[in-house]
Amino acid sequence: MIKVNDKLVEFETFPNGEALLVKESLQGSLKDGRDNVVHFKYENDADLIKLMFVKQHIDSLTGMFDMKIALYIYYMPYSRMDRSENLSPFTLKHVAKLINDLKFNQVFVIEPHSDVTPAVLDRAESVFVNFDLIEKVKEEVGFDENEDYIMFPDAGASKRYSKMKAKNVAIGHKERDFETGKIIGFNLILNNGLATGNKVIIVDDMTSYGGTFVHSAKALAEKGFDEIYLLVAHAENSVLHGNPKTGINLFDHIDKLFTTDSILTEHNNWEFKKFEPQLKIYSLEDYVNGKL
Repeated sequence: MIKVNDKLVEFETFPNGEALLVKESLQGSLKDGRDNVVHFKYENDADLIKLMFVKQHIDSLTGMFDMKIALYIYYMPYSRMDRSENLSPFTLKHVAKLINDLKFNQVFVIEPHSDVTPAVLDRAESVFVNFDLIEKVKEEVGFDENEDYIMFPDAGASKRYSKMKAKNVAIGHKERDFETGKIIGFNLILNNGLATGNKVIIVDDMTSYGGTFVHSAKALAEKGFDEIYLLVAHAENSVLHGNPKTGINLFDHIDKLFTTDSILTEHNNWEFKKFEPQLKIYSLEDYVNGKL
């Protein structure tokens, strides 16, 4: 999905798969002499090519104007491929080069997976949406600041969200089998030593199948927490399907998942309507536009 300001950019597809930018979909979307925003939601690799078409077409139309174009990347594709090991491709850097070559005046990345993303993007700024969303989640679940807990499932999340306001904090520690990558143990540390409340909000940047959070939820339940919530900025469609290898579904272990629409596309499909009471999705377009 690509929007210019508040208008959806449309494409047609030729039989051989080539994309054609419908130029009429851009008409009236640009603001002469004013700041403009391109909203980019990655769904597949074709979207990167479409982003190139959109920006270069805008440049061809606006060369005579002093117009600024900012890009908001809802989820930076290939964020997990943020290094090269044993001559493996540094895929994130290659994708970043494609975006850099489009020469946006500024690039905003929603909740980057690591510090590498803003480092390889030009004129980039990280937007940590979870720091704003946590307050909305607390309000919705009736969070008691004196009794209830915020939980970080590992040291990485703890470091990332160390400035998040919380009196009571729990931190998880995963033990993995280095050959298989599977989690074989999970330890939980409470800063007060003993659970005082009955609610906990787990916070992290993203989830695929939710395996880490299932382990987190089990450990929290053993500590006596009755209500377990999860806030992640990015949730992949796989979280709705459950893990095909284990048959475990995250929604069987948490009370509600709070996330954004940065990646999710399948939540409106009829087979997933059963999760609707356990799923709260915030609009990043509303967030960017100050309406959330």
